[in-house]
Amino acid sequence: MDLLAVFPEPPPPDLARTLDLAGYRWKAVSSADDAARHEPATGWAGAVIACDTEPEAAWAFARALRKRDVPVAPLMVLVSGAQLADLQLRDDLFDDFCLTPFHPAEVEARLRHLFFRGDTAVKPEMVEYSGLALNLETYQASINGKPLDLTYMEYELLKFLAQNPGKVFTREMLLSRVWGYEYYGGARTVDVHIRRLRAKLGEEHANLIQTVRSVGYRFGQSRFTPGT
Repeated sequence: MDLLAVFPEPPPPDLARTLDLAGYRWKAVSSADDAARHEPATGWAGAVIACDTEPEAAWAFARALRKRDVPVAPLMVLVSGAQLADLQLRDDLFDDFCLTPFHPAEVEARLRHLFFRGDTAVKPEMVEYSGLALNLETYQASINGKPLDLTYMEYELLKFLAQNPGKVFTREMLLSRVWGYEYYGGARTVDVHIRRLRAKLGEEHANLIQTVRSVGYRFGQSRFTPGT
């Protein structure tokens, strides 16, 4: 892996730790000029820009990287929830974004898929069901072509359910399979995420996730029908 440019200098400690643990080589820079001084002979492999602490300087840095003769790509930005509206006006300045505070696994997954997308023309792996489409490489979801704004864990839960249509899972099973054995949140966590997913799927598609009374949840229709 070649060198990533990271802004600002010094970077947020949680970002530095995440990149280190994921095995990325990176160099923190304070400006576009600083990035030019430290740029490897082969060019930057990409950039990660934290926009939540110094937004004006961060977006100026992103713009400078994009307006070069050879734009830096892929480029991921980290933004707060309050900055989401700004993304629509700057969608040419980044390839993907992640909300802060972030889950380290989400940043790692998004970077991995960004690099995969840039290095291959293979058709992305998809999960599709009744208008729902999940791109397993870019962590993007849509319903009838309309993008869904999902958090990392909402996406993971929806992906797991959609990959197992018709199967019934208890709340405890979902906690174990989606959140992991080390997760100590109660079953209430599953209910909250299911409720949010149904709201984001919309009234027409909310019933893709069905409640099985006294048991748990099922995605789509059961594989078995009465009399079969």
